[in-house]
Amino acid sequence: MSDDNKKKTLRSQAWFGRQDKMGFYYRSFLKNSGTPQDQFDGRPVIGICNTWSELTPCNIHFRDLAEHVRRGVLDAGGYPLEFPVSSLGEVTMRPTAMLFRNLASMDVEEAIRAHPLDGVVLLMGCDKTTPALLMGAASADLPAIGVSGGPQLRGVYRGQIIGSGTNIISMSEQLRAGEVTLEEFHAAEAGMNRSAGSCMTMGTASTMASMVEALGIGLPENAAIPAADARRALLARMAGRRIVEMVHEDLKPSDILTRDAFENAIRTLAAIGGSTNAVVHLLAIAGRIGVDLTLEDFDRLGRDIHCLVDLMPSGRFLMEDFYYAGGLPAVLRALGERGLLHKDARTANGRTLWENVAQAPNWNEEVITPFEAPFKEEAGIAILTGNLAPDGAVIKPSAASPELMRHTGRAVVFESVEEMHHAVNDEDLDIDASCIMVLKHCGPKGYPGMAEVGNMPLPAKLLRQGVRDMIRISDARMSGTAYGTVVLHVAPEATAGGPLALVRNGDLITLDVPARSLHLHVDEAELAARRQAWVAPEPHAARGYQRLYIDHVLQADRGADFDFLVGRSGSPVPRDNH
Repeated sequence: MSDDNKKKTLRSQAWFGRQDKMGFYYRSFLKNSGTPQDQFDGRPVIGICNTWSELTPCNIHFRDLAEHVRRGVLDAGGYPLEFPVSSLGEVTMRPTAMLFRNLASMDVEEAIRAHPLDGVVLLMGCDKTTPALLMGAASADLPAIGVSGGPQLRGVYRGQIIGSGTNIISMSEQLRAGEVTLEEFHAAEAGMNRSAGSCMTMGTASTMASMVEALGIGLPENAAIPAADARRALLARMAGRRIVEMVHEDLKPSDILTRDAFENAIRTLAAIGGSTNAVVHLLAIAGRIGVDLTLEDFDRLGRDIHCLVDLMPSGRFLMEDFYYAGGLPAVLRALGERGLLHKDARTANGRTLWENVAQAPNWNEEVITPFEAPFKEEAGIAILTGNLAPDGAVIKPSAASPELMRHTGRAVVFESVEEMHHAVNDEDLDIDASCIMVLKHCGPKGYPGMAEVGNMPLPAKLLRQGVRDMIRISDARMSGTAYGTVVLHVAPEATAGGPLALVRNGDLITLDVPARSLHLHVDEAELAARRQAWVAPEPHAARGYQRLYIDHVLQADRGADFDFLVGRSGSPVPRDNH
């Protein structure tokens, strides 16, 4: 690094480099923690953006992780300052953590811009903390690097491997079907979540950690190192060192999160069998950084990509196994060797994506299968359109039943999630395995927040008959740990007056995934009459943040961000506060 770079005037000097009343003011209060004068001598001030919270169990180890980042910043001659932002606990927040993703992103963006920071390390893990921090950092566009908290260790119950989310769903269905006792159910709970970290299946948390690595905004191996592995602490320390260098290089999110980076991420999403939630999050992040990304890009770029990773919920293994097998670098190498990556994409460590992964080994071809003998063929996220989803809907073929990928069935309609939960336990419900379950008013405006309720529980009477999958359609999302033939993110949503709002019991619907079609067999005249009679539901909130959300949230095909947050504002130095 040249002396010229070392001496470059940094943003933080607008606070700390002044020899006047305000310089005294800004420096003196930070000295109450024992900070020496030389910390204000022009070295990079690095924010450690921490989403630790006891209400976010996945991120419970982030105090320790932040300390490793701090050591790395000090190693490299930076001045670290940790700050909290809203933490979104997927397992505890109601009605859904997704409702608050945009709020947390605003918290991150404004905290970065308002404080004397030259760069920021983003500590994220639980599902919505990753996109929220990336969205906020993209809008602020100050040098930033992502550090994920890592997945939990494998779940183990009675000698069998169990996966977070995936086996919650399967065991809850077994409990409803009378196949396990309540005592066995509780014992499995204790064996599933046995270390710090996020879901160890390829759910949304692990998918988004993989997106951080594929986008290049995190260091290599970010995706899969278990939270309990000392190498996760090492990665955090190295990120602390690297962010100081990024500040000197002025390497910003807008330099990394390019169109090429998002195309790499979409292909990676297909190759890992990642969560459908990544679609809505990548769209939102792209919107913030100014990349024109659409639903069609996910289908075009991911359609012919094989799923190479045999992980739950689509397969057998867990994230711990994925890491030991070679992790995401091995997957990226397989894609790159077949011309399916933009190899020159820049990454946070200063190297190109291909320089990072060209020699990556694959230690276990059971877990990370060869491209020529993939776990599942052509299994990227499929984007459906048709008169039931004019602006698109998504389905994850790798988690669906092959025999249902082309199917016509009678609609069984639920106007609300409460109606659905009551009906699935009703022995008189008029439904059989050939029917298609349709759930309305669970989209961004409707829930509000677009909750993970799209993978509807199957009717109890059908479970007892051995039925384990049916087509389910909604404007909701589903957990990345879930599975089944589930059509999600229908846009426009029912509450916004989309065609989903007009579906009635008994209507025939055709799902044709190979043709990318979702069709409602009701003629235009009848639909027009139904629309004329349709009355929009009253908003769920009259005031506060929820009302702001309902009034300004975009539809799923645009990432469910706020209309006034699309684009970025940068990090100009604000006016003095006194």
